Amino acid sequence: MQRHYVMYYEMSYGLNIEMHKQAEIVKRLNGICAQVLPYLSQEHQQQVLGAIERAKQVTAPELNSIIRQQLQAHQLSQLQALALPLTPLPVGLQPPSLPAVSAGTGLLSLSALGSQAHLSKEDKNGHDGDTHQEDDGEKSD
Repeated sequence: MQRHYVMYYEMSYGLNIEMHKQAEIVKRLNGICAQVLPYLSQEHQQQVLGAIERAKQVTAPELNSIIRQQLQAHQLSQLQALALPLTPLPVGLQPPSLPAVSAGTGLLSLSALGSQAHLSKEDKNGHDGDTHQEDDGEKSD
């Protein structure tokens, strides 16, 4: 029982630290946006303000989806790094697919990826009609 309590305490502490880090990042990014915004044209200012408002309204299902995609991309990169075939695969044979992400995934790994996912979501929402950005989204990991 004590081991479970210690494990819970460590996860809780880690998540608390992560939340404070995220709050500080948000505060700094908002400051940067406020400093840069006056230098944009009126049209671009409206686009940026709209993107910022959309980013603030992220829902739990959207966040879960982003985290799931980040975990899958991370697992894929780990599998590719560990299992680089020395010889090419025969024609028509594909590498094994990833296992499904389960609910038992550790909270700390989710919180670590949450910051990347949040920034990816803001970036994706911030470039709605921008043709200068590639539409990689969160798959660039």
